[in-house]
Amino acid sequence: MARRRRAEVRKILPDPKHGSIDVAKFINAVMQNGKKTVAQKIVYSALDQAETESGRAGFEIFEQAIRNATPAIEVRSRRVGGANYQVPTEIRPSRKLALAMRWIVTGARQRSGRGMSQKLSAELLDASRGQGAAVRRKEEVFRMAEANRAFAHYRW
Repeated sequence: MARRRRAEVRKILPDPKHGSIDVAKFINAVMQNGKKTVAQKIVYSALDQAETESGRAGFEIFEQAIRNATPAIEVRSRRVGGANYQVPTEIRPSRKLALAMRWIVTGARQRSGRGMSQKLSAELLDASRGQGAAVRRKEEVFRMAEANRAFAHYRW
């Protein structure tokens, strides 16, 4: 816990192509070593490839993928009387979005072969269909929360 003041939430400017703050955050999640233009090229080309592959709008595919990969509940470790319990808790909206984006990006990075834009477009398409590593991760977290529902009364 911070001892001084609450951390300031930085205002993120919308991305130039779609005018969406969510896409701008996704570009930041893809970015490595501060190379934002490289990340923008990767994300925009991934959206274009997904659009040509599926016939739907790239931004629509992106939104559906984020929706399908967004978790509703997670488990947090809580120490009670010398024992650690995995306590299921609800997630605040900003963390939900951050987790979904992180899982999509890591799922894309773990795919084999080709360049990052192709891997990312494949992961976005899979996530929009309700498949892929990010959606699997979401379901895994939900199963853990369900299994530990007995400890929900330890919520804080």
